[in-house]
Amino acid sequence: MIALQRIRDEPELIREGARLKGEPAPVDEILELDAQARALRSDMEALRADQNRETKEIRGKPTDEQRERLAGFKRRIQEAEESVGALEARVQALLLVVPNPPHPSVPAGTSDADNVTVRTWGEPARFDFTPRPHHELGEALGIFDFERAAKISGARFAVLRGDGARLQRALVTYMLDLATTRHGYSEIAPPYLVRREAMVGTGNLPKFEDDAFHTEGDMFLIPTAEVPVTNLYREEILDGDLLPIRHVAYTPCWRREAGAAGKDTRGYVRLHQFDKVELVKFVDPETSLDELEGLVGDAEAVLQGLGIHYRVLLMCTGDMGFAQWKKYDLEAWCPGMDRWLEVSSCSVFADFQARRADIRYRPAAQAKPRFVHTLNGSALAVPRTFDAVLETFQQEDGSVGIPDALRRYMDGQERLCPR
Repeated sequence: MIALQRIRDEPELIREGARLKGEPAPVDEILELDAQARALRSDMEALRADQNRETKEIRGKPTDEQRERLAGFKRRIQEAEESVGALEARVQALLLVVPNPPHPSVPAGTSDADNVTVRTWGEPARFDFTPRPHHELGEALGIFDFERAAKISGARFAVLRGDGARLQRALVTYMLDLATTRHGYSEIAPPYLVRREAMVGTGNLPKFEDDAFHTEGDMFLIPTAEVPVTNLYREEILDGDLLPIRHVAYTPCWRREAGAAGKDTRGYVRLHQFDKVELVKFVDPETSLDELEGLVGDAEAVLQGLGIHYRVLLMCTGDMGFAQWKKYDLEAWCPGMDRWLEVSSCSVFADFQARRADIRYRPAAQAKPRFVHTLNGSALAVPRTFDAVLETFQQEDGSVGIPDALRRYMDGQERLCPR
């Protein structure tokens, strides 16, 4: 959330930030309502001063006229307080839909065509045969069961069988071990259902409510582990000596994909339920951009360990999310589909999420609390990484080699073989 004072001080910057993201921003309405509320507060103070003066002038028992005037002051102050409360509530609601302006280092652009390739790693796999997409490979291997998944839950769900389920579990464990033993993250096993205020805290609500699975009791199935892990420190003041705090969590994730009708309907790419390993950081504002580069490196290490060819993109202003300050995407090369597939988004939010969730830290003893900066990134989205493994390590006979990094999680198994 953008601080109201910042909108008062820098309205043009907030308007321009929203324009660069292609997002609406009710800056004028916020300023107008804020001016009305401030004027009413001034009127209230004047009324209270008149009320106090009138009270002091009363000697002994008040006359009927004095009682009537005091009652009038009380009534007008109460009406003003109610009006101010309504105006302030409306301002707070509008502040929740103002996007986070992008950092100045983010390239301007309107679509994915304007994203900047920062670097690539590895070489694309080369074959003496025509490589097949993951869904064909998986069907031949007997590890996908989309038909029965649809019978159970409908479209955009999947069942993994046998070695497929085992390979996915190996991927998750590998990602968690890499984060905890090599990169210094502390593992969290969070709830999968969260309250509305947790979704608001990370910026998922109110803007993306149509994409969320909403349950009875005003609870939501998490769209990513970012939501419960970021809200771990909701409404807390952290000890500055503890920063940076780095957490990793594996969770299933649920998304309606309301705005993605017709996209990636085949295979194990765009699902209503999928697994992900998420990295979340709480850091000092002065270090957050450096921490973002480190976060990207931690996500890259997963792909490098697997031997997957990938690229890192710096996202342009028009291809960033509502809440992001700066964002990188990691895309794995999938030779069977002949396309890049996004497997991670790594973002820094400045204090945007921290203000919504009221997460602060105290830089030193007796110092005034400040808002932390938050970051998160996938390391990695499991289904798409799974797809990249199948397509990269496929063999002409239909088998798929298991990357060396995963074999110890599969009792030394070296390949998946057709049934």
